[in-house]
Amino acid sequence: MQAYRALQKAAAALGREDIGTHTMRKTFGYHHYKRNKDVATLQMLFNHLAPSITLKYIGITDDEIDKSLENFSL
Repeated sequence: MQAYRALQKAAAALGREDIGTHTMRKTFGYHHYKRNKDVATLQMLFNHLAPSITLKYIGITDDEIDKSLENFSL
């Protein structure tokens, strides 16, 4: 609860309403994956049943789809 309060206070100082402990958890997961490409560890940390759930949760699948469409043309 203390971490949540601290984050909310910092967010308020920045004029943001979209920062919280859940946001930090997902952000951690995203950057951990980008650095280490280790979805198995994140899956265990987040207690997800499948790697696909973890990748979707941290937004990697969306990034990969977006990247595959960059500079695509027929």
